[in-house]
Amino acid sequence: MKELTLFYFEGCPHCKNAIRWQEELLESHPEYREVPLRLVDERKEPQLAGSFDYWLVPTYYLGGMKLCEGFTQKQYVEDAFRRAYES
Repeated sequence: MKELTLFYFEGCPHCKNAIRWQEELLESHPEYREVPLRLVDERKEPQLAGSFDYWLVPTYYLGGMKLCEGFTQKQYVEDAFRRAYES
């Protein structure tokens, strides 16, 4: 199973939605708790964030592959976890 990484920053309303949808998803699909998940606040870890190719948050990466960037919808969060779980 590959690591799922979420780049975000505190105070971003789109990031808050993505994190809320993650929490809801983990409640309804407890098997997704097995997915290695790394939350990266780009303001607190700028060097790590700068080593990835994205412009907007929230952004999900599966391993080194970008899955979605900015203005995330609930469907994208579900898809990211499903793909991570199946990898």
